[in-house]
Amino acid sequence: MVMADRPEVETASAPLTALTVIGLAQNMLNGLARVPFTKPWSGPSGLLDNIGQAVTRQSIRSFMGYSAGLPIEEFRSMEKILDQICRVVMPPFVEFTDGVELTDDTVGGIPGLWCRAKASTDAYVEDDEDKQAIGATILYLHGGGYVGTTPMMYASFASSLVKITGFEVFIPDYRMAPEFPYPAGVLDAAEVYKDLIGRGVTPDHIIVAGDSGGGGLAASLASYLHSEGMPKPAALALFSPEIDLDLDHPSVTENAKLDVLPWNIPVTPYLHGIQPNDERVSLTNADPDPEWVPHTFICWGQDEMFRDGIREFAARLKEAGVPTHTIEERGMFHVFPILMPWAEASKRVFRALHELAQEHVTTDPAAIQTH
Repeated sequence: MVMADRPEVETASAPLTALTVIGLAQNMLNGLARVPFTKPWSGPSGLLDNIGQAVTRQSIRSFMGYSAGLPIEEFRSMEKILDQICRVVMPPFVEFTDGVELTDDTVGGIPGLWCRAKASTDAYVEDDEDKQAIGATILYLHGGGYVGTTPMMYASFASSLVKITGFEVFIPDYRMAPEFPYPAGVLDAAEVYKDLIGRGVTPDHIIVAGDSGGGGLAASLASYLHSEGMPKPAALALFSPEIDLDLDHPSVTENAKLDVLPWNIPVTPYLHGIQPNDERVSLTNADPDPEWVPHTFICWGQDEMFRDGIREFAARLKEAGVPTHTIEERGMFHVFPILMPWAEASKRVFRALHELAQEHVTTDPAAIQTH
């Protein structure tokens, strides 16, 4: 299920949806036409990575700028079309490139997508001595500014993560704003977490992760689990988390010309009356409890608009005594590991996350067989 398939969500007519998709294609082509004039060969990495970064930046900036100006019903219809394309393209692509299998499932009443190495999908067969043990279970909350994207759109990134780390990943299709503002997404993520434990996955085997709005949601989930007396996960992994919704740091304006985000980042649809400095949604304003907050991994780009808020959040965790591992990649923009999983900067992030998980996450093959 995607947001457009929910009965509460309005969508556009077929002709209007077609015009919307055509408009998106035209807008992205216009954006790509600008790339040769931006010196795409220059940058902090090798030639191919620099060109890939320039093309990715302009493509995503064009997509997000166009999407931000659409009425919500047109956006939902376009989002469904893109999800359908991904459903055709992604399964054979990730199986060929990464040896990963994609499986639909419903966990805690929330539909979503499992991404697992094919060598581990025989984990249900107890007498298969050759099965690949899974190092950790990632509950991954996809980004999209609390408003958009779908689990299938994250298949390529999740598969790269599976290939490099050996983990399995579940991406829930949680409810999003504006139709379902805060705390709907947090509650959905909590139900998934509870059901994973109910299926036999121990908390010390689970990493709660997310990027952008999903990263903010992952941090909010950790706080919510604490307030509900639930056991804490083994670790948090946050990629460019949107954890300061005040958006009042210098980097928001200074890096606007370098980042993929639109200059007018919408947060009101998600907040729906909650103050942007409320610690439930802006974790930079919370007092972290070192006895409960799990080991936290955070990465972000030096050139992204959320940089200063993320730096502040990471500093608060370290000052509170929370074990925290941070990576700030020079010359990189918002959620670069998701948008460019093939880049060397992204691979460094994946390897660091894998090494951290080996130290702090319990491998539990017996639990894997039960879910």
